[in-house]
Amino acid sequence: MRFWWVNQNQTFQQETEGGYLWSPKRKSNGGINAFYEFMREVSPGDIIFSFQGTYIRALGIARSSAYGCPKPAEFGSAGPNWSDIGWRVDVHYISLNNQIRPADHMSLLGPNLPKKYAPIQRNGRGNQGVYLTFVPPQLAKALENIIGHEAKTLFSHLSKVADVAPGFLQDTAIGLAQWEEHLLQEVRGDSSITVTERETVVMARRGQGKFKEAVLKIEKCCRITKVDRIEHLRASHIRPWRDCADHEQRLDGENGFLLTPSIDHLFDRGFISFENNGELILSPAAHRESLNRMGIETEKSLNVGNFHAGQKSYLEYHRDSVFLQARVQNQLIRR
Repeated sequence: MRFWWVNQNQTFQQETEGGYLWSPKRKSNGGINAFYEFMREVSPGDIIFSFQGTYIRALGIARSSAYGCPKPAEFGSAGPNWSDIGWRVDVHYISLNNQIRPADHMSLLGPNLPKKYAPIQRNGRGNQGVYLTFVPPQLAKALENIIGHEAKTLFSHLSKVADVAPGFLQDTAIGLAQWEEHLLQEVRGDSSITVTERETVVMARRGQGKFKEAVLKIEKCCRITKVDRIEHLRASHIRPWRDCADHEQRLDGENGFLLTPSIDHLFDRGFISFENNGELILSPAAHRESLNRMGIETEKSLNVGNFHAGQKSYLEYHRDSVFLQARVQNQLIRR
């Protein structure tokens, strides 16, 4: 369990009522924003301090890892320069009875603020431009003590997995399922292509049909597990089907690997990726014990072999826009 701080002045009501965090993936000029990048490292069970209007109004419990999702329609005119596709984390919010004003407690909080990416200024006011940022353990403990019983009870329960209601921290990725269903309906209603072509594109989303046939021309087995029985393999998009610029990318064999279902899930959601030299890379948001049970030995390095030029190009997109690892100058505390 790790701790995060979110400044929600523009979108507090929409995000707390909707049960999520949402940020763009990049600045309006295409540059990297550390506070958007931090979204990529949130994991189910992490705690989020929700700050709005100079007060910590609520505590959030992350229910999913980050995933790509369109900007919420309910944001309206908020963030007019934000990109249409950003990062979303599903969150369960608990409104606090004791809503503290950090500016009133800076003698306790100030010494524990990180030197870099601090959520608030030394006077307790919010840092302009900060959305989501990491809260070091010592700062989280100070906030817990100030908030009191509500925070202490919640943190105590969440530190014991058995105390959490079954399925509560299930990574449902609600927005992702809704987005993909919307895109599928758009394809099915696209009169610019034939019925057969529509079905081909829909089947490609499931890793089947002509897309799988195209991938089979360059891939013979799962890159990680080495399973080579075709009935046990999925054709997995490198640049996700939902993110493809056009149907050509959705059907391009070089935009795919053959993966077993569990590895396909890890790759599609950004828990794993590959360097261009074939080295497997693991997200800090991925649960290491689960990876080991899925056949990925997390204590060993793994090289899965060479890639075609087209695959390398798509992998650059995967690492940039799907893989769950923040690209910031400091390194967060790893699990």
